[in-house]
Amino acid sequence: MPAQTVAIVGRPNVGKSTLFNKCVGKRLSIVDDTPGVTRDRLYAPCEWCGRQFMLVDTGGIEPFSDEPIPAQMRRQAELAIELCDAVVLVTNLADGLTAADSEVAELLQKSGKPVVVCVNKCDAPGPPPTELYEFYNLGLGDPVAVSAVHGHGTGDLLDRVLAALGPPPVEEEAADDAIQVAIIGKPNVGKSSLVNRIVGSERTIVSNVAGTTRDAVDSHFQNEQGSFVFIDTAGIRRKSRVAKAADAVEHYSILRAQMAIDRADVCVILIDGETGFSEQDAKIAGLAHNAGKGCIVAVNKWDAVEKDDKTMARMRREIESALAFMSYAPILFLSAKTGRRVDRLFELIPYVYGQTCMRISTGMLNDLLADATARVQPPSDRGRRLKIYYMTQASAKPPTFVCFCNDRALFHFSYQRYLENQIRATFGLEGAPIRMVIRERSES
Repeated sequence: MPAQTVAIVGRPNVGKSTLFNKCVGKRLSIVDDTPGVTRDRLYAPCEWCGRQFMLVDTGGIEPFSDEPIPAQMRRQAELAIELCDAVVLVTNLADGLTAADSEVAELLQKSGKPVVVCVNKCDAPGPPPTELYEFYNLGLGDPVAVSAVHGHGTGDLLDRVLAALGPPPVEEEAADDAIQVAIIGKPNVGKSSLVNRIVGSERTIVSNVAGTTRDAVDSHFQNEQGSFVFIDTAGIRRKSRVAKAADAVEHYSILRAQMAIDRADVCVILIDGETGFSEQDAKIAGLAHNAGKGCIVAVNKWDAVEKDDKTMARMRREIESALAFMSYAPILFLSAKTGRRVDRLFELIPYVYGQTCMRISTGMLNDLLADATARVQPPSDRGRRLKIYYMTQASAKPPTFVCFCNDRALFHFSYQRYLENQIRATFGLEGAPIRMVIRERSES
Protein backbone atom coordinates (compact mmCIF):
# COMPACT_ATOMS: atom_id res chain seq x y z
CA MET A 1 0.00 0.00 0.00
CA PRO A 2 1.47 3.39 -0.98
CA ALA A 3 2.80 5.32 2.01
CA GLN A 4 1.66 8.86 1.01
CA THR A 5 -1.97 9.94 0.77
CA VAL A 6 -3.67 12.70 -1.25
CA ALA A 7 -7.23 13.77 -0.43
CA ILE A 8 -9.62 15.18 -3.05
CA VAL A 9 -11.95 17.68 -1.36
CA GLY A 10 -14.42 20.39 -2.31
CA ARG A 11 -18.06 21.33 -2.14
CA PRO A 12 -20.67 18.92 -3.57
CA ASN A 13 -21.06 18.25 -7.29
CA VAL A 14 -17.87 19.88 -8.59
CA GLY A 15 -16.59 16.64 -10.15
CA LYS A 16 -14.41 15.16 -7.38
CA SER A 17 -15.44 11.55 -8.07
CA THR A 18 -15.01 11.96 -11.84
CA LEU A 19 -11.50 13.30 -11.24
CA PHE A 20 -10.80 10.46 -8.79
CA ASN A 21 -11.86 7.82 -11.33
CA LYS A 22 -9.82 9.49 -14.09
CA CYS A 23 -6.65 9.59 -11.96
CA VAL A 24 -6.86 5.99 -10.70
CA GLY A 25 -7.94 4.69 -14.13
CA LYS A 26 -10.98 2.79 -12.83
CA ARG A 27 -14.64 3.50 -12.15
CA LEU A 28 -14.41 3.01 -8.40
CA SER A 29 -16.29 6.02 -7.12
CA ILE A 30 -19.97 6.49 -7.98
CA VAL A 31 -20.51 9.40 -10.39
CA ASP A 32 -23.91 11.04 -10.62
CA ASP A 33 -25.27 14.56 -11.10
CA THR A 34 -27.00 14.30 -7.71
CA PRO A 35 -25.06 16.24 -5.04
CA GLY A 36 -23.94 14.12 -2.09
CA VAL A 37 -23.54 10.81 -3.94
CA THR A 38 -20.07 10.19 -2.45
CA ARG A 39 -20.39 10.09 1.33
CA ASP A 40 -17.52 8.07 2.77
CA ARG A 41 -13.80 8.26 2.12
CA LEU A 42 -12.91 5.98 -0.79
CA TYR A 43 -9.26 4.93 -1.23
CA ALA A 44 -7.41 3.72 -4.33
CA PRO A 45 -3.74 3.61 -5.39
CA CYS A 46 -2.71 6.12 -8.07
CA GLU A 47 0.53 6.00 -10.09
CA TRP A 48 2.15 8.88 -11.95
CA CYS A 49 5.68 9.12 -13.37
CA GLY A 50 6.64 5.86 -11.67
CA ARG A 51 5.54 7.16 -8.26
CA GLN A 52 2.67 5.65 -6.27
CA PHE A 53 0.45 7.34 -3.71
CA MET A 54 -3.00 6.70 -2.26
CA LEU A 55 -5.81 8.88 -3.58
CA VAL A 56 -8.83 9.54 -1.35
CA ASP A 57 -12.24 10.60 -2.68
CA THR A 58 -14.39 12.39 -0.10
CA GLY A 59 -17.97 13.54 0.21
CA GLY A 60 -18.75 17.16 -0.62
CA ILE A 61 -18.15 19.69 2.14
CA GLU A 62 -21.19 21.88 2.81
CA PRO A 63 -19.88 24.50 5.25
CA PHE A 64 -23.26 26.15 5.85
CA SER A 65 -25.40 23.04 6.40
CA ASP A 66 -26.36 21.60 9.81
CA GLU A 67 -28.28 18.62 8.40
CA PRO A 68 -27.05 15.26 9.90
CA ILE A 69 -25.74 13.63 6.70
CA PRO A 70 -23.94 16.74 5.29
CA ALA A 71 -22.46 17.35 8.75
CA GLN A 72 -21.09 13.79 8.87
CA MET A 73 -19.82 14.10 5.28
CA ARG A 74 -17.97 17.25 6.35
CA ARG A 75 -16.50 15.36 9.30
CA GLN A 76 -15.34 12.57 6.96
CA ALA A 77 -13.64 15.11 4.68
CA GLU A 78 -11.99 16.76 7.71
CA LEU A 79 -10.66 13.36 8.81
CA ALA A 80 -9.27 12.76 5.32
CA ILE A 81 -7.54 16.16 5.39
CA GLU A 82 -6.14 15.43 8.85
CA LEU A 83 -4.67 12.08 7.77
CA CYS A 84 -3.38 12.99 4.28
CA ASP A 85 -0.02 14.38 3.09
CA ALA A 86 -1.44 16.74 0.44
CA VAL A 87 -4.85 18.00 -0.69
CA VAL A 88 -6.45 18.65 -4.08
CA LEU A 89 -9.17 21.30 -3.75
CA VAL A 90 -11.61 20.82 -6.63
CA THR A 91 -13.62 23.85 -7.79
CA ASN A 92 -15.86 24.37 -10.78
CA LEU A 93 -15.38 26.80 -13.68
CA ALA A 94 -19.06 26.70 -14.61
CA ASP A 95 -20.15 27.94 -11.18
CA GLY A 96 -17.24 30.31 -10.65
CA LEU A 97 -15.76 31.05 -7.23
CA THR A 98 -18.43 30.56 -4.56
CA ALA A 99 -18.63 31.39 -0.86
CA ALA A 100 -18.51 27.64 -0.12
CA ASP A 101 -15.22 27.36 -2.07
CA SER A 102 -13.75 30.15 0.05
CA GLU A 103 -14.89 28.47 3.27
CA VAL A 104 -13.30 25.15 2.24
CA ALA A 105 -10.09 26.99 1.25
CA GLU A 106 -10.00 28.62 4.69
CA LEU A 107 -10.38 25.20 6.32
CA LEU A 108 -7.45 23.91 4.24
CA GLN A 109 -5.24 26.89 5.11
CA LYS A 110 -5.80 26.16 8.80
CA SER A 111 -4.81 22.51 8.28
CA GLY A 112 -1.29 23.49 7.17
CA LYS A 113 -1.29 20.79 4.47
CA PRO A 114 0.05 21.55 0.96
CA VAL A 115 -2.88 22.28 -1.36
CA VAL A 116 -3.25 22.12 -5.15
CA VAL A 117 -6.24 24.05 -6.54
CA CYS A 118 -8.00 22.23 -9.39
CA VAL A 119 -10.51 24.17 -11.49
CA ASN A 120 -12.65 21.47 -13.09
CA LYS A 121 -14.92 21.59 -16.16
CA CYS A 122 -12.43 23.57 -18.27
CA ASP A 123 -13.66 21.47 -21.18
CA ALA A 124 -12.83 23.80 -24.07
CA PRO A 125 -9.46 23.08 -25.77
CA GLY A 126 -6.84 25.79 -26.08
CA PRO A 127 -5.46 28.32 -23.60
CA PRO A 128 -7.02 28.58 -20.10
CA PRO A 129 -10.16 30.74 -19.94
CA THR A 130 -9.91 34.16 -18.32
CA GLU A 131 -12.42 33.05 -15.65
CA LEU A 132 -9.66 30.82 -14.26
CA TYR A 133 -7.86 33.81 -12.72
CA GLU A 134 -10.77 34.41 -10.34
CA PHE A 135 -9.60 31.35 -8.37
CA TYR A 136 -6.33 33.08 -7.39
CA ASN A 137 -8.52 34.82 -4.77
CA LEU A 138 -8.49 31.58 -2.76
CA GLY A 139 -4.91 32.38 -1.75
CA LEU A 140 -3.67 28.84 -2.39
CA GLY A 141 -1.35 29.44 -5.34
CA ASP A 142 -1.71 28.85 -9.07
CA PRO A 143 -4.94 27.00 -10.03
CA VAL A 144 -4.71 24.13 -12.55
CA ALA A 145 -7.28 24.04 -15.37
CA VAL A 146 -8.67 20.50 -15.70
CA SER A 147 -11.42 18.65 -17.55
CA ALA A 148 -12.00 15.51 -15.47
CA VAL A 149 -14.44 14.15 -18.06
CA HIS A 150 -12.03 14.46 -21.02
CA GLY A 151 -8.77 14.14 -19.07
CA HIS A 152 -7.38 17.52 -20.15
CA GLY A 153 -4.94 18.93 -17.63
CA THR A 154 -4.88 15.89 -15.36
CA GLY A 155 -1.19 15.32 -16.14
CA ASP A 156 -0.35 18.88 -15.07
CA LEU A 157 -2.44 18.38 -11.95
CA LEU A 158 -0.63 15.15 -11.01
CA ASP A 159 2.75 16.85 -11.61
CA ARG A 160 1.71 19.50 -9.09
CA VAL A 161 0.54 16.80 -6.67
CA LEU A 162 3.94 15.07 -6.77
CA ALA A 163 5.66 18.43 -6.16
CA ALA A 164 3.36 19.04 -3.17
CA LEU A 165 4.14 15.60 -1.73
CA GLY A 166 7.88 16.22 -1.90
CA PRO A 167 10.43 13.38 -1.98
CA PRO A 168 9.01 9.89 -1.40
CA PRO A 169 9.51 8.45 2.09
CA VAL A 170 11.64 5.37 2.72
CA GLU A 171 9.46 2.45 1.77
CA GLU A 172 8.66 -0.28 4.25
CA GLU A 173 7.83 -3.82 3.32
CA ALA A 174 4.05 -4.13 3.16
CA ALA A 175 2.32 -7.34 4.18
CA ASP A 176 0.44 -8.95 1.30
CA ASP A 177 -1.09 -11.72 3.41
CA ALA A 178 -3.98 -9.65 4.81
CA ILE A 179 -7.31 -11.51 4.82
CA GLN A 180 -9.94 -9.63 2.79
CA VAL A 181 -13.22 -9.57 4.75
CA ALA A 182 -16.48 -8.24 3.23
CA ILE A 183 -19.16 -7.12 5.69
CA ILE A 184 -22.45 -7.67 3.83
CA GLY A 185 -26.12 -7.45 4.71
CA LYS A 186 -29.34 -5.50 4.34
CA PRO A 187 -29.30 -1.73 4.85
CA ASN A 188 -29.15 -0.49 8.43
CA VAL A 189 -28.11 -3.76 10.09
CA GLY A 190 -24.99 -2.13 11.57
CA LYS A 191 -22.27 -2.89 9.02
CA SER A 192 -20.56 0.50 9.37
CA SER A 193 -20.92 0.40 13.16
CA LEU A 194 -19.18 -2.98 13.20
CA VAL A 195 -16.28 -1.73 11.05
CA ASN A 196 -15.92 1.36 13.24
CA ARG A 197 -15.93 -0.81 16.38
CA ILE A 198 -13.22 -3.04 14.87
CA VAL A 199 -10.84 -0.31 13.68
CA GLY A 200 -11.59 2.02 16.58
CA SER A 201 -12.16 5.17 14.51
CA GLU A 202 -14.85 6.95 12.52
CA ARG A 203 -13.93 5.06 9.37
CA THR A 204 -17.38 5.14 7.77
CA ILE A 205 -20.48 7.25 8.32
CA VAL A 206 -22.88 5.71 10.84
CA SER A 207 -26.51 6.81 10.69
CA ASN A 208 -29.96 5.36 11.35
CA VAL A 209 -30.93 6.30 7.78
CA ALA A 210 -30.95 3.15 5.66
CA GLY A 211 -28.53 3.27 2.72
CA THR A 212 -26.02 5.70 4.23
CA THR A 213 -22.99 3.76 2.96
CA ARG A 214 -22.95 3.73 -0.84
CA ASP A 215 -19.36 2.81 -1.71
CA ALA A 216 -17.41 -0.29 -0.69
CA VAL A 217 -14.82 1.05 1.75
CA ASP A 218 -11.60 -0.69 2.84
CA SER A 219 -10.27 -0.52 6.41
CA HIS A 220 -6.88 -2.06 7.17
CA PHE A 221 -6.48 -3.55 10.63
CA GLN A 222 -3.82 -5.66 12.32
CA ASN A 223 -3.67 -7.39 15.70
CA GLU A 224 -2.17 -10.51 17.27
CA GLN A 225 -4.59 -12.72 15.26
CA GLY A 226 -3.28 -11.40 11.93
CA SER A 227 -3.69 -8.73 9.27
CA PHE A 228 -7.15 -7.92 7.91
CA VAL A 229 -8.81 -5.66 5.32
CA PHE A 230 -12.46 -5.04 6.22
CA ILE A 231 -14.66 -4.04 3.27
CA ASP A 232 -17.77 -2.17 4.45
CA THR A 233 -20.36 -2.39 1.69
CA ALA A 234 -23.60 -0.65 0.84
CA GLY A 235 -26.64 -2.53 2.12
CA ILE A 236 -28.12 -4.92 -0.43
CA ARG A 237 -31.86 -4.34 -0.91
CA ARG A 238 -34.45 -6.32 -2.80
CA LYS A 239 -34.40 -5.57 -6.53
CA SER A 240 -38.04 -4.49 -6.29
CA ARG A 241 -36.97 -1.77 -3.83
CA VAL A 242 -34.51 -0.28 -6.31
CA ALA A 243 -36.30 2.02 -8.76
CA LYS A 244 -35.00 1.57 -12.30
CA ALA A 245 -34.48 5.25 -13.07
CA ALA A 246 -35.19 7.10 -9.82
CA ASP A 247 -32.30 5.63 -7.89
CA ALA A 248 -29.47 4.62 -10.20
CA VAL A 249 -27.07 5.32 -7.33
CA GLU A 250 -28.61 2.44 -5.34
CA HIS A 251 -28.15 0.18 -8.37
CA TYR A 252 -24.43 0.99 -8.54
CA SER A 253 -24.13 0.37 -4.79
CA ILE A 254 -25.53 -3.15 -5.16
CA LEU A 255 -23.04 -3.85 -7.94
CA ARG A 256 -20.28 -2.47 -5.70
CA ALA A 257 -21.32 -4.80 -2.86
CA GLN A 258 -21.29 -7.79 -5.22
CA MET A 259 -17.83 -6.75 -6.44
CA ALA A 260 -16.69 -6.58 -2.81
CA ILE A 261 -17.90 -10.17 -2.30
CA ASP A 262 -15.93 -11.23 -5.38
CA ARG A 263 -12.64 -9.86 -4.04
CA ALA A 264 -13.18 -11.01 -0.45
CA ASP A 265 -11.68 -14.11 1.14
CA VAL A 266 -14.30 -14.28 3.90
CA CYS A 267 -17.80 -12.76 4.03
CA VAL A 268 -19.43 -11.77 7.31
CA ILE A 269 -23.19 -11.90 6.69
CA LEU A 270 -24.67 -9.44 9.17
CA ILE A 271 -28.24 -9.95 10.39
CA ASP A 272 -30.32 -7.56 12.51
CA GLY A 273 -31.07 -9.31 15.81
CA GLU A 274 -33.91 -6.89 16.58
CA THR A 275 -35.94 -7.39 13.39
CA GLY A 276 -35.00 -11.06 13.01
CA PHE A 277 -34.10 -13.15 9.98
CA SER A 278 -35.72 -12.37 6.62
CA GLU A 279 -35.88 -13.76 3.11
CA GLN A 280 -33.54 -10.98 1.95
CA ASP A 281 -30.91 -12.17 4.45
CA ALA A 282 -31.04 -15.61 2.82
CA LYS A 283 -30.61 -14.08 -0.65
CA ILE A 284 -27.59 -12.08 0.50
CA ALA A 285 -26.07 -15.18 2.09
CA GLY A 286 -26.67 -16.97 -1.21
CA LEU A 287 -24.52 -14.39 -3.05
CA ALA A 288 -21.54 -15.22 -0.82
CA HIS A 289 -22.22 -18.97 -1.01
CA ASN A 290 -22.47 -18.96 -4.81
CA ALA A 291 -19.25 -16.95 -5.02
CA GLY A 292 -17.49 -19.72 -3.08
CA LYS A 293 -16.37 -17.50 -0.20
CA GLY A 294 -15.75 -18.47 3.39
CA CYS A 295 -18.83 -17.44 5.37
CA ILE A 296 -19.65 -16.36 8.92
CA VAL A 297 -23.20 -15.45 9.97
CA ALA A 298 -23.16 -12.66 12.58
CA VAL A 299 -26.33 -11.62 14.40
CA ASN A 300 -25.88 -7.95 15.36
CA LYS A 301 -27.72 -5.72 17.90
CA TRP A 302 -27.92 -8.62 20.33
CA ASP A 303 -27.61 -6.08 23.17
CA ALA A 304 -31.12 -4.83 22.30
CA VAL A 305 -32.71 -8.30 22.46
CA GLU A 306 -33.90 -10.10 25.58
CA LYS A 307 -30.87 -12.35 25.75
CA ASP A 308 -31.99 -15.58 27.40
CA ASP A 309 -30.84 -18.98 26.18
CA LYS A 310 -34.25 -19.76 24.67
CA THR A 311 -34.21 -16.59 22.53
CA MET A 312 -30.73 -17.37 21.20
CA ALA A 313 -31.61 -21.02 20.54
CA ARG A 314 -34.78 -20.00 18.71
CA MET A 315 -32.90 -17.51 16.52
CA ARG A 316 -30.17 -20.09 15.82
CA ARG A 317 -32.75 -22.68 14.73
CA GLU A 318 -34.47 -20.11 12.52
CA ILE A 319 -31.18 -19.23 10.78
CA GLU A 320 -30.10 -22.85 10.40
CA SER A 321 -33.48 -23.71 8.84
CA ALA A 322 -33.44 -20.77 6.42
CA LEU A 323 -29.77 -21.27 5.52
CA ALA A 324 -29.89 -25.05 5.16
CA PHE A 325 -27.83 -24.69 1.97
CA MET A 326 -24.94 -23.28 4.01
CA SER A 327 -25.14 -25.24 7.24
CA TYR A 328 -21.32 -25.13 7.28
CA ALA A 329 -21.27 -21.44 8.30
CA PRO A 330 -20.67 -20.69 12.00
CA ILE A 331 -23.21 -18.40 13.70
CA LEU A 332 -22.04 -15.65 16.07
CA PHE A 333 -24.22 -13.37 18.23
CA LEU A 334 -22.61 -9.97 18.84
CA SER A 335 -23.17 -6.27 19.41
CA ALA A 336 -21.27 -3.69 17.37
CA LYS A 337 -22.59 -1.00 19.74
CA THR A 338 -21.18 -2.50 22.96
CA GLY A 339 -18.39 -4.57 21.40
CA ARG A 340 -19.65 -7.79 22.95
CA ARG A 341 -18.20 -10.88 21.20
CA VAL A 342 -16.69 -8.73 18.41
CA ASP A 343 -13.26 -10.09 19.42
CA ARG A 344 -14.59 -13.58 18.62
CA LEU A 345 -14.67 -12.49 14.96
CA PHE A 346 -10.87 -12.29 14.98
CA GLU A 347 -10.72 -15.94 15.98
CA LEU A 348 -13.32 -17.08 13.46
CA ILE A 349 -12.09 -15.16 10.39
CA PRO A 350 -8.54 -16.67 10.22
CA TYR A 351 -9.98 -20.08 11.12
CA VAL A 352 -12.62 -19.97 8.34
CA TYR A 353 -10.07 -18.60 5.86
CA GLY A 354 -7.70 -21.46 6.74
CA GLN A 355 -10.52 -23.94 6.14
CA THR A 356 -11.18 -22.52 2.66
CA CYS A 357 -7.45 -22.90 1.86
CA MET A 358 -7.25 -26.51 3.09
CA ARG A 359 -5.83 -29.13 0.72
CA ILE A 360 -6.46 -32.85 1.22
CA SER A 361 -4.29 -35.48 -0.40
CA THR A 362 -5.77 -37.82 -3.00
CA GLY A 363 -4.80 -40.83 -0.88
CA MET A 364 -6.75 -39.57 2.14
CA LEU A 365 -9.76 -38.71 -0.02
CA ASN A 366 -9.88 -42.17 -1.57
CA ASP A 367 -9.61 -43.84 1.84
CA LEU A 368 -12.63 -41.75 2.85
CA LEU A 369 -14.40 -42.66 -0.42
CA ALA A 370 -13.88 -46.39 0.12
CA ASP A 371 -15.26 -46.17 3.66
CA ALA A 372 -18.23 -44.00 2.58
CA THR A 373 -19.28 -46.29 -0.30
CA ALA A 374 -18.96 -49.35 1.97
CA ARG A 375 -21.33 -47.71 4.48
CA VAL A 376 -23.89 -46.45 1.94
CA GLN A 377 -23.94 -48.17 -1.42
CA PRO A 378 -23.97 -45.84 -4.46
CA PRO A 379 -27.37 -45.54 -6.17
CA SER A 380 -28.45 -47.57 -9.17
CA ASP A 381 -31.04 -47.19 -11.93
CA ARG A 382 -32.50 -49.96 -14.12
CA GLY A 383 -29.89 -52.43 -13.04
CA ARG A 384 -26.97 -50.06 -13.69
CA ARG A 385 -25.10 -48.99 -10.54
CA LEU A 386 -22.98 -45.89 -10.02
CA LYS A 387 -19.28 -46.66 -9.73
CA ILE A 388 -16.96 -43.97 -8.29
CA TYR A 389 -13.41 -44.76 -9.37
CA TYR A 390 -11.57 -42.12 -7.39
CA MET A 391 -11.76 -38.60 -5.96
CA THR A 392 -9.18 -35.82 -5.97
CA GLN A 393 -9.06 -32.18 -4.88
CA ALA A 394 -8.70 -29.86 -7.86
CA SER A 395 -8.37 -26.53 -6.04
CA ALA A 396 -8.91 -24.56 -2.85
CA LYS A 397 -10.78 -21.30 -2.07
CA PRO A 398 -13.31 -22.91 -2.17
CA PRO A 399 -12.28 -26.58 -1.72
CA THR A 400 -13.24 -28.23 -5.02
CA PHE A 401 -13.31 -32.02 -5.43
CA VAL A 402 -13.52 -33.97 -8.67
CA CYS A 403 -15.19 -37.40 -8.65
CA PHE A 404 -14.56 -39.74 -11.61
CA CYS A 405 -17.43 -42.17 -12.20
CA ASN A 406 -18.95 -44.41 -14.84
CA ASP A 407 -22.17 -42.42 -15.40
CA ARG A 408 -22.81 -38.81 -14.36
CA ALA A 409 -26.60 -39.33 -14.56
CA LEU A 410 -26.45 -41.92 -11.78
CA PHE A 411 -24.60 -39.57 -9.42
CA HIS A 412 -27.69 -38.24 -7.68
CA PHE A 413 -27.55 -34.95 -5.80
CA SER A 414 -28.43 -36.68 -2.53
CA TYR A 415 -25.36 -38.93 -2.84
CA GLN A 416 -23.17 -35.90 -3.59
CA ARG A 417 -24.51 -34.32 -0.40
CA TYR A 418 -23.75 -37.54 1.50
CA LEU A 419 -20.14 -37.51 0.32
CA GLU A 420 -19.85 -33.80 1.18
CA ASN A 421 -21.08 -34.54 4.70
CA GLN A 422 -18.53 -37.34 5.02
CA ILE A 423 -15.75 -34.96 3.94
CA ARG A 424 -16.88 -32.40 6.51
CA ALA A 425 -17.19 -35.00 9.26
CA THR A 426 -13.59 -36.11 8.62
CA PHE A 427 -11.77 -32.89 7.71
CA GLY A 428 -13.97 -30.10 9.13
CA LEU A 429 -14.00 -27.35 6.48
CA GLU A 430 -16.18 -25.22 8.77
CA GLY A 431 -17.24 -21.99 7.11
CA ALA A 432 -16.05 -23.17 3.69
CA PRO A 433 -18.42 -24.08 0.84
CA ILE A 434 -17.56 -27.30 -0.99
CA ARG A 435 -17.74 -27.71 -4.77
CA MET A 436 -18.24 -31.18 -6.26
CA VAL A 437 -17.36 -31.73 -9.94
CA ILE A 438 -18.57 -34.98 -11.50
CA ARG A 439 -16.61 -36.43 -14.44
CA GLU A 440 -17.35 -39.55 -16.44
CA ARG A 441 -14.62 -42.05 -17.22
CA SER A 442 -15.32 -44.86 -19.64
CA GLU A 443 -14.88 -48.35 -18.22
CA SER A 444 -11.83 -50.17 -19.51
